[in-house]
Amino acid sequence: MSFDSLALVITLVTVSVFTLLGIVSLGQRSLNDVEDYIVHRNQVGSSMAIATIVASVIGAWLLLGPAEAATWAGIPGIIGYSIGQAAPLVAFAYLGPRLRQVMPQGHSLTEYVWHRFGAGMYGFTVLISIFYMFVFLAAELTGVALAMNLVANIPLSWTALIVSTATLIYTTYGGLQATIFTDNFQFVLILPLLVIVFVVTTVLLGGLGTALAPLTVPESPPLLSPTNAPGVEFGFALIIAILAANLFHQGFWQRVYACRDLKTLRRSYWIAGLIVVPMVILSGIIGLMAVGHGVPPEQASVALFALVKEVMPSWALMLVLVLALALVMSSMDTLINGISSTVVSDLVRWRSHLPAGQLMRIARIVTVMVSIPAVAIASQGYSVLYLFLIADLVCAGAMVPVFYGLYSRQLSGSSALTSCLVGIAAGLLFFPKPDFTPIFNIPLAGRFLVSFGAALVVSAGLAIALARWLDARQAPFDFSKLETQVHRIHS
Repeated sequence: MSFDSLALVITLVTVSVFTLLGIVSLGQRSLNDVEDYIVHRNQVGSSMAIATIVASVIGAWLLLGPAEAATWAGIPGIIGYSIGQAAPLVAFAYLGPRLRQVMPQGHSLTEYVWHRFGAGMYGFTVLISIFYMFVFLAAELTGVALAMNLVANIPLSWTALIVSTATLIYTTYGGLQATIFTDNFQFVLILPLLVIVFVVTTVLLGGLGTALAPLTVPESPPLLSPTNAPGVEFGFALIIAILAANLFHQGFWQRVYACRDLKTLRRSYWIAGLIVVPMVILSGIIGLMAVGHGVPPEQASVALFALVKEVMPSWALMLVLVLALALVMSSMDTLINGISSTVVSDLVRWRSHLPAGQLMRIARIVTVMVSIPAVAIASQGYSVLYLFLIADLVCAGAMVPVFYGLYSRQLSGSSALTSCLVGIAAGLLFFPKPDFTPIFNIPLAGRFLVSFGAALVVSAGLAIALARWLDARQAPFDFSKLETQVHRIHS
């Protein structure tokens, strides 16, 4: 059997195993409990919570993004990437308990926004949340499809269809419970496989010192310098972008309510944040080794896979494929279930008379429908990087107004929405075009750190100012409304 045929068999076996695990996770439990399907409230202990949070935050991007960033941003880019991925998890350790305290029977971030800020801010938050999660979903499928095509010549459409179909089967069937259950097995696989890939690659290149030696010569780019200016700027931009975007990821808010209690929630998100840091660093270092080995710049987006394909024996390459599949399925099921949860939890508010069976059918239909365009994008290999950056900018402008409202009783919905829109407009002044040249001919234009920073600072400053001066004349928000007006979904 040829390597390419064996790789396809490994792919089919791997996704089938995860699918079966997701199906058997429910046992004899009812499949018509909408509440359990989208929240799985207070059911997850610390160990399982840590595993599902880590498995959800990492995805195929772990083998693509940090390595690519390392090829031009070097050490500072890797550090920024790792801190950026840990930052939202640490933020959830504080924001999550606050939301559970003020809205104990809640389901989603958008549900909180509706009751706290009203229809205008709610509509805005729903749009950016679903847009971000969809782009993330398309990027995950595209990344793994390109990687499998490079390593094993598997057509893009085959990978996209195989992975999406398998993930949809157990996610549609079992909802959040199935997602969390499979996350634990994927987590157990991902950590050792990543270490094995790193160790094997390093050994085959003659050790870390030898692998990185070409980057120490005077004429090489300063990728190993912690003060490399482009890398430092990129690192700070990543921290803002990843922090802001992931706070609008419904999958993490589902797990806020799935944790058994507040102590479990805080501990799990903190530990998950600490675990993610070395994982990103390992992937980034492989990207540096790829540069040292001579992987061409045009393969920077798949630098890790280009390197391992060249230096690894077939058995080790199979481990890389299993790792990539575990990563993409662990994040994809979270994204699909998160989008479905957002739609269904909000639908209940508008159509409270719908029976549980009909709600479940809608949840499952939504779960399937959001995947179809993502598969279409992945099958063509389209880059969604620019869409990702737009989502990051919008989230950076919305972050402080949305979450400041968790603590401030004065900030009104109109002031929050105004702050978001003005902040985003400020960021757009410095945002680049798709070819990464400046949109406007002004100083500092075309730089992501300036763009994201402007959106964040302007929106935050305006929200705080409006809450303290303009909104101080109005009656303060009564947080008890979030407790009395938000209820569980009854089957």
